[in-house]
Amino acid sequence: MGGKLPFVMPYVVTEACIGVKDKSCMNVCPVDCIYEGDEMVYIHPDECIDCGLCEPECPVTAIFVDSDVPTNWKDYIEKNKEMSEKLRG
Repeated sequence: MGGKLPFVMPYVVTEACIGVKDKSCMNVCPVDCIYEGDEMVYIHPDECIDCGLCEPECPVTAIFVDSDVPTNWKDYIEKNKEMSEKLRG
């Protein structure tokens, strides 16, 4: 029973953050897994401890549990992974 485990992304920041970048989510994150990009913030999947503190802090409802990301924003799951890696350095 080999094979790859499915990619897990606890929380995802989506399109609604673009241009807003309120950063309240960054202030409450206990592990500093949220990285600031030019237009929005991104959650690093390997650093997120799935505590959920960021979700209610977002004033534009841009943060979702990966399984709840709206269909039209599913590409933000991979985008958060890629951009947080790049921004982490």
